[in-house]
Amino acid sequence: MTKNFAPPSIAAFPQNFVWGVATSAFQIEGAATQDGKGPSIWDDFCRRPGAIADASDGNIACEHYQRWQDDLDLVASLGVDAYRFSVSWPRVRPGGTGAWNEKGLDFYERMVDGLLARGIRPYLTLNHWDLPSELQSQGGWAVRDTVHRFVEYAQGIDRRMGDRLATITTHNEPWVMAVLGYEQGIFAPGLKSRAAAMQASHHLLLSHGMALQALRSQGSKARLGIVLNLSPVQSATDTEADRAQAHLEDGRLLRWYMDPLFTGSYPQDVLDFLGEDAPAVRDGDLQAIQTPMDFMGVNYYSRSVVSAQGPWDTKQSGLALTDMGWEVYPEGLTELLVRMHTDYQVPPLYVTENGGAFKDQLVDGKVHDADRTDYIARHINAVAHAMSQGVRMEGYMVWSLLDNFEWASGYAKRFGIVHVDYATQKRTPKDSALWYAAMLHARKQQWAQGGGPVPVAADSNVAVAGA
Repeated sequence: MTKNFAPPSIAAFPQNFVWGVATSAFQIEGAATQDGKGPSIWDDFCRRPGAIADASDGNIACEHYQRWQDDLDLVASLGVDAYRFSVSWPRVRPGGTGAWNEKGLDFYERMVDGLLARGIRPYLTLNHWDLPSELQSQGGWAVRDTVHRFVEYAQGIDRRMGDRLATITTHNEPWVMAVLGYEQGIFAPGLKSRAAAMQASHHLLLSHGMALQALRSQGSKARLGIVLNLSPVQSATDTEADRAQAHLEDGRLLRWYMDPLFTGSYPQDVLDFLGEDAPAVRDGDLQAIQTPMDFMGVNYYSRSVVSAQGPWDTKQSGLALTDMGWEVYPEGLTELLVRMHTDYQVPPLYVTENGGAFKDQLVDGKVHDADRTDYIARHINAVAHAMSQGVRMEGYMVWSLLDNFEWASGYAKRFGIVHVDYATQKRTPKDSALWYAAMLHARKQQWAQGGGPVPVAADSNVAVAGA
């Protein structure tokens, strides 16, 4: 297959457009019990027989807790504007409430200061799935008390370092936490209750809105928002049954979160479908959820194709597939962003995660991952196409900086633009990292020269730390 790595002309993106890379705490930090860190639901889930494909865990991961300075040098060498990372709630407040852990807070404060010293903007996420185990023992996100504990946590992080943060994201992908964690049981905490999942989804949204209100009341200087995982949902055929199924799944994935955030209500068709499993909603909840945001993040990997006959086999489409079995479908990102802009009064948008897992091979100290480079380049083009249709986009971030612990898949799936040898922890930038760095370097040259187009070759020579 011919690869077209060239991104759009610089004219497609304003000079202040933010380019970045992203990670999350549990997937890279390791140091599971070091310096006072408490257990999370993912520490617990990893101990369940059969829960993780390769029976691994996050105890060591990428040793980022020890290697963070070298990793920040690596980020800086890419030439990005921003680094999106998460705080481990049980590292800074082990029980989810009660005493704060100063060593944990100090770690993230050093991270923030280290990013700023390298000229990189910190984009902090409060909840990337690793809820403290103690809160889960009391019901986790299915109980309302966790909402208040999260608000306290958000306020504490903001008081400590909010003056130096570019943005604070409340939650990463509430759909994943609720549906995969509480309904399907394939992610932590591993429950199988649709009623608990729907209540958890409501409490996640409620805690988001209440946290925004609390942060603004204490004078937070960071821009505030949330990140959703979204996809266009398409019917496998044009039959009435498939179209009805696709509409329902669109309701459960997209409208269930977008409607309360921007219209102050849950979609009635989904409420009807849920019946007794619909969440309990108190007076004032929906008004809190609708608290205005400064930005919104979208994590996009592929489209969703739905059939009333059962799960869709992605091989039927004839499209290229990633190592996760997901279709490479950049057109879906344009479709999604335009729809959000058209159907809702959204704030400025970021693509906060986008990337692909592929079967990488380290050969003679190099990883030639043309499929990933092509994936990223085509999705950057998809963002440009959305912007040409009036969508307010402020940034794009690659998932992920490093190969890491890929949740229930363990270490078998590699999303990173930097290869990690888990035995030695050696970092090796892949060709995709070199291409991304070259593109960003050329972009800076373009603006310095007045914005004229400069071609970017896939083998452009830009020094990247660890290469």
